[in-house]
Amino acid sequence: MLLHYVLKCRKSYNHKGAAVFGMKRKKAIAPKDDSAVAPSSRTVPVTLLTGFLGAGKTTLLNELLADPAMRDAAVIVNEFGSVPIDHGLVRTGSERYFRTTTGCICCTATSDIRTSLYELHQAFLEGMMSEISRVVIETTGLADPAPIINSLIPGGTAAIGLRDHIVARHFHLSSVVTAFDVTSGRVMLDSFIEGWKQLAFADHIVLTKTDLADATAMSRESLSDLNPAAALHDRNAGDFDLLSLFAEANYSLRGKPEDVPGWLAVDRLNLHAGHDHDINRHGAGIEAFDLTFDGAFDPQAIVTFLELVTSNVHSGLLRLKGIFGATDDPERPVVAHAVQHRLYPLSRLERWPDGNHATRVVLIGRDMPQRPIRDLFDTLASQAGRKVYR
Repeated sequence: MLLHYVLKCRKSYNHKGAAVFGMKRKKAIAPKDDSAVAPSSRTVPVTLLTGFLGAGKTTLLNELLADPAMRDAAVIVNEFGSVPIDHGLVRTGSERYFRTTTGCICCTATSDIRTSLYELHQAFLEGMMSEISRVVIETTGLADPAPIINSLIPGGTAAIGLRDHIVARHFHLSSVVTAFDVTSGRVMLDSFIEGWKQLAFADHIVLTKTDLADATAMSRESLSDLNPAAALHDRNAGDFDLLSLFAEANYSLRGKPEDVPGWLAVDRLNLHAGHDHDINRHGAGIEAFDLTFDGAFDPQAIVTFLELVTSNVHSGLLRLKGIFGATDDPERPVVAHAVQHRLYPLSRLERWPDGNHATRVVLIGRDMPQRPIRDLFDTLASQAGRKVYR
């Protein structure tokens, strides 16, 4: 019966996202099924922070880490692609345990997350860091939550060594917090099943960009229909309390949509059919590519590049993140963000986040033409080089 359900799920997954499963209330899991995720006692709580590309996860994480109550939290950030950008935008502080992983988390989550947690535990045992009270894992926007959840709950992915048993004894999944961009969420759900899964597994859904919302924005009622068990929170509400969403708890399947146990079972059977394991690829034509330049651009050249790349609404661009060196103030790099064709206002960091002062840009898109974008970047970089060295 289970195999029939798994094959049915695979057959129906045709990249139409929520359209496949229907934008309607799902039958909830019966309370008796909840015991399958009960953690052992005296374990460190792990909170999964997820959300689709551009939903605002890193912004929420920075706000969270600024709270003194989070000073003894460890952070693990996963990024899609081979050039990490987000790690430089997370304000962790020198005393905090912080680890970055790159690649497609839906294939590497079980080994990568368990390895990260094991290394964290070993660092504490060896006196390299003080005791931590919690762990926050920020996923890439394309992440399927099922592999991480399976790697942290009893009855999930089987342990394959002593490392995995140690992680199971010392950590447990506390909750799943999902950021949801109300301005582009409806379109995302119609195209990407990962976005629907991120909502379906959530305990808390944080509605972002509500200050930019218009008549086409996703309604709270629609989201409640998708996951009746999740609490909805408006990021811009006056009483929004982010810290409370990361309070210690025990992750529960109770009330989650009925698809959730099937997705967990599919992942445990390791049915990643047709998935390319290149760390820059995510199947279905989705690919990340990076641009780097060991130098600084004229500020107007930065604006020109970004506007040209994001102005074509049919280019397939899903997400752009970049840190640019700028000639007008080389010690304060320019940070750029774009979601599809929406380019957000540029900002400046007070200093470079690390010793690497090179410009680096990561673009994620579906069937996106790379050559024209690379040519434009190379042309502007060549002009910048001549201005610097002549």
